[in-house]
Amino acid sequence: MSRPLASAPALRGGYPPRRAVTAWLFFDWSAQPFFTLITTFVFAPFFASALASDPAQGQALWGYATGFAGLCIALLSPLLGGIADRTGPRKPWIAVFGALLVLGSGALWFAVPGSPWAVPIALTGFVLATIGAEFATTFNNAMMTRLVPPERLGWLSGTGWAIGYLGGLLSLAITLALLAADPHSGKTLAGLTPLFGLDAATREGDRFSGPLTALWFVIFVTPMFLLTPDSARTGMRLGEAARGGVGRLKATLAELPKLPSLGRFLLANMIYQDALVALFAFGGIYAAGVFGWQTIELGVFGILLTVTGTLGAWLGGRIDDAIGGKAVILGAIACLLFACFGILSLGPDRILFVIEAVPPAPGDGLFASLPEKVYLGLGLLIGLVAGPLQASSRSLMARLAPPERIGEFFGLFALSGKVTSFLGPTLVALATTIFASQRAGLAVLVVFFLAGAALIAGVKETRAP
Repeated sequence: MSRPLASAPALRGGYPPRRAVTAWLFFDWSAQPFFTLITTFVFAPFFASALASDPAQGQALWGYATGFAGLCIALLSPLLGGIADRTGPRKPWIAVFGALLVLGSGALWFAVPGSPWAVPIALTGFVLATIGAEFATTFNNAMMTRLVPPERLGWLSGTGWAIGYLGGLLSLAITLALLAADPHSGKTLAGLTPLFGLDAATREGDRFSGPLTALWFVIFVTPMFLLTPDSARTGMRLGEAARGGVGRLKATLAELPKLPSLGRFLLANMIYQDALVALFAFGGIYAAGVFGWQTIELGVFGILLTVTGTLGAWLGGRIDDAIGGKAVILGAIACLLFACFGILSLGPDRILFVIEAVPPAPGDGLFASLPEKVYLGLGLLIGLVAGPLQASSRSLMARLAPPERIGEFFGLFALSGKVTSFLGPTLVALATTIFASQRAGLAVLVVFFLAGAALIAGVKETRAP
């Protein structure tokens, strides 16, 4: 259990009122549809099955795009976080990168199957939106210590993740019930004709996940801008802050060896977050390729996974405050390793590598075969522990970082979560390409989770001086 920490600097007059905290929590609600609809359950599988020439090539291309976006984020996050610390406010940065999220997501509508520009448009929009979403999240995270006392950070982070999952769940339910239709029947999961005359044959419902994500973000991020107080301006100009930020970043990186727990945590976060991002990015694509799941199956899978994710994030935040973030993180990684081994053992006609099973037949219904049911169960486990893993990582960072340099260290936190994010998806893509097997690609993630667990085991939950 972590020892009591000195309070982070609060706003003058104490911490802000409940409405300000609630408005901040809704940032996660506003941003989560990007990760739910685009990177995992709707657009990514649509890209692999309808835009790429085959699922393996789709997984590889998506991996390279994810890796490139991660490299851009890794190179810029700590520098921009340091600049924000020196200039003060975080909201202008959230607005700039939120606009990038909106533009990139909206562009996905134009990725029409059969168009020669469909793949470039999809990948470019995805990269831009990913960069926007991740940077906006970084600056939103840096506001945490000004909102609640240190002993409430686990609650704040876990509740934010839970609300975010609920937002993703609702956006996914809307997409499946009212917008995205089976290309063969022309009906949505609710048996309805898609709203707005969306054409099932050209997969307009799947493509509409991009504009829906953009509109959702604009609407629900607005309360944070209106109600949540920001840091005061320091009066430092941007150019001066940039020059100072470079020097401060160099000094901080040189200082990390003197902060063993903080440095070890950042390295561990770098590795296990990379594996988690790749697991979510390729989970839907993997199911589409191995089991032939389409939008309806993937959407139901996503709804169920998001329900367990919401529950896990909500419970994880409270467990975090009780026993500490490190224990939560280690438990979550153990469950993810179990899930990875289980997924790798599955095929359309077998489980546990060698046990034969009857493959699904047309008309059998959703998740009819035993391998599909096992995959569904493992996915629910992943959802249950992914929220606590990410929420506890965020709260542990807030506990470990020096309060007066919270933006800079959350920039390093984003860096640690992204510096190898180009490596994980790229290695998944390379293994998939070399072996022409989606299973070979996902095997890379086992090594990442094992290394992350070994590193986090040595972290001590004490504040850096």
